[in-house]
Amino acid sequence: MPVNELTATPNSTRIHIGIFGRVNSGKSSLINAIASQPTALVSPVAGTTTDPVYKPIELHPLGPCVLIDTAGFDDRGELGSMRTGRTAQVVEKTDIAVLVIDVSNDDFSEEENWVALLEEKKVPMVVAVNKSDERTEVPAFAKRFSYVCVSAKTGEGIDKLKAMIASKAPAQEEVSITGDLVGPGYPVLLVAPQDIQAPKGRLILPQVQTIRDLLDHRALVSVVTTDQLEAALALYKAPPKLIITDSQVFDVVAAHTPEGTLLTSFSVLMAKYKGDIATFIQGASRLNTLTEQDKVLILEACTHNPLDGDIGRIKIPNLLRKKVGKNLTIDIRSGNDFPDDLREYALVVHCGGCMFNRKYMLSRIEHCVKQGIPITNYGILIAKIKGILDRVVY
Repeated sequence: MPVNELTATPNSTRIHIGIFGRVNSGKSSLINAIASQPTALVSPVAGTTTDPVYKPIELHPLGPCVLIDTAGFDDRGELGSMRTGRTAQVVEKTDIAVLVIDVSNDDFSEEENWVALLEEKKVPMVVAVNKSDERTEVPAFAKRFSYVCVSAKTGEGIDKLKAMIASKAPAQEEVSITGDLVGPGYPVLLVAPQDIQAPKGRLILPQVQTIRDLLDHRALVSVVTTDQLEAALALYKAPPKLIITDSQVFDVVAAHTPEGTLLTSFSVLMAKYKGDIATFIQGASRLNTLTEQDKVLILEACTHNPLDGDIGRIKIPNLLRKKVGKNLTIDIRSGNDFPDDLREYALVVHCGGCMFNRKYMLSRIEHCVKQGIPITNYGILIAKIKGILDRVVY
């Protein structure tokens, strides 16, 4: 594995800073000034930025962040409407918003709409009054908010903007993957089957993050594949206090878990770490009344070429149809493909969401809840179907 893959902070755990504004308001230039490097493509041609562009940076004193460059929200035409839609999707992921306005502009009706959206989503906002080297008068619109005058061209006000962004950072919740379950010296056994879906030479991200979290809590960590589980357990003088497994082998591992040893899965832990596990558990109860006439939506955070045995595209659909009936209709969406209207579905099943930040996962959950659609996740669904959900800890 390349060194940067071992040491880099995943985008999903970074603070997401969304940069919003009109076409040619200077968003891309401002990102380059904040990052102190030519990160975003800059051009006088209107609409240069089409799709959102994500740039990981270190921003003092926030630490690891992601700057998101977006298309102008006044982009017109059919393509412009699509670009604006993708810009709106970025709001769902944004922890802190920077609204860039051109100091020479006199009409802020477009900005008012986006301020309303940011306020609805409870996203803290800073207004960057750009091109202040061309005009010093501050628009009255900006004075209603926390604002700073900047010039992406000269660098004026950039340090002050960074400080203001940092001041708007939401209080970081002390959410730990395993902290409620372990402590210093706790023996923990991880069962991590390296099947066809695991990238060659690497552990998948939830496994890596869980191992790191356990080490941070000074637990005694052992990792084995499923076929070595019994041999590993035989090496313990006393049973491990916790076993964490891949959800796909939940029932196999549960059958070998010693009495008194806690059991959970990587996906269940991700459900707590990234989302709302109480809502996921409640959503799983929809399985009790699901029929073949219903429709289920499966959501994958990452896009990939499905292989034989893929958990989201093969195994979970098979489990659902075996329990409910072979004619159950199942739709599968991946990446940012998330339907706005979910009312045709009786249940939404989400992956662990390791590729998404917590803000985006919670926004998806909220979207389902508002429409009255039950939502659960892979690990909890599998545990429910296997009849071991009551044994699983989180």
